[in-house]
Amino acid sequence: MSKASNLYALGLEQIKDAILAAGDEQTTLVQGHMGTGKSSILKMLAAELPDHVPCYFDCTTKDLGDISVPKLMAIDTNDDGTECVRFVPNEELGLHFQKPVILMIDEYGKANRAVQNAMLRIMQERKLSHNDIKGYIFATTNLGAEGVGDILLPHARNRISIVTSRKPSWEEWIEWGLNNGIDFVLLGWVKEMRDVLFQSFEDIKEPFDKEGNPTNPYVYHPQVPMTSFVTPRSLEGASRWLKKRDRIDDQTLTAFLMGTIGERGGMDLMTHTKLVSQLPTIESIKKDPKTAMVPSSAAATAMVVLRALGAVDRDWIDAWVEYMNRLDKEAHGLFVNHVRQKNYAKQSIVMSNKKFRDWAMANNYLFAADK
Repeated sequence: MSKASNLYALGLEQIKDAILAAGDEQTTLVQGHMGTGKSSILKMLAAELPDHVPCYFDCTTKDLGDISVPKLMAIDTNDDGTECVRFVPNEELGLHFQKPVILMIDEYGKANRAVQNAMLRIMQERKLSHNDIKGYIFATTNLGAEGVGDILLPHARNRISIVTSRKPSWEEWIEWGLNNGIDFVLLGWVKEMRDVLFQSFEDIKEPFDKEGNPTNPYVYHPQVPMTSFVTPRSLEGASRWLKKRDRIDDQTLTAFLMGTIGERGGMDLMTHTKLVSQLPTIESIKKDPKTAMVPSSAAATAMVVLRALGAVDRDWIDAWVEYMNRLDKEAHGLFVNHVRQKNYAKQSIVMSNKKFRDWAMANNYLFAADK
């Protein structure tokens, strides 16, 4: 990827807003790192366009005959008397709905050449055979530099607008995780390992050190053989296993974490999981915030804060504020910075609480930007 593409790589929100602006006329191809949420743009658009039907067209499962098939036993007659066979489009294209659609053409770069060519008219003219496609159309693909088979010829690229999506920052991913039920242990590990887990392979100049070991043993690099590795998508998968840790022995859990985010990532995350023993239970904070255990390490403290951000409710926000007062200033800042994010799902619960507002006034430097 060129320096210019890197410089102008966009966040998913920016791409979503651009598609909303012109995606009903011009097709955008979103190229980006694997496992970074490109396909989630479909859900984001659907939330903004409730009168449109979201449609997911998976190019990797299609051959040319899967796009449309003859309508058997039905030979139509044109106005001039000539006969023709009508074609029925694949239901994933959404043409059978009596509503406009949001059509995502996923993994376009991995489609075979015949399918890529067949989709060109859909993407440029919004037509398939005699059918008009009304609504928004966009496509996704991986970066060609990742070496996973995404290839587009110039005549295809010239029909669409191609933009590069950037990896989310660790702060953005934690914010997403807080709103989507990601396990607090994993969120704490991401914060602890933030400098390496969201690194792009394009920023790794030397994939191996002098001893022949991977420079970054956590993330994907096309020159480093790894069966599993860390991406935002695989982190979400690891969270699913962590949530079941009470039903799985440690050896099994470690094996599944290694098989989800890689050997080094899985073992490190399992080590981090041991910090749970240093955490107070939510019930102990609710019952007596003045005596509930305070963690002895910064990593465990961060986990307590992140757990509270994801689980706090009106019935114990008072207790949490009283307990949080016993933590250090870094913990205060971590909590407040996430509460202030506009997309934080529980912002109203925290901000409307009198005890929190009083605490905020006593520590007004944390809220100076809001005055």
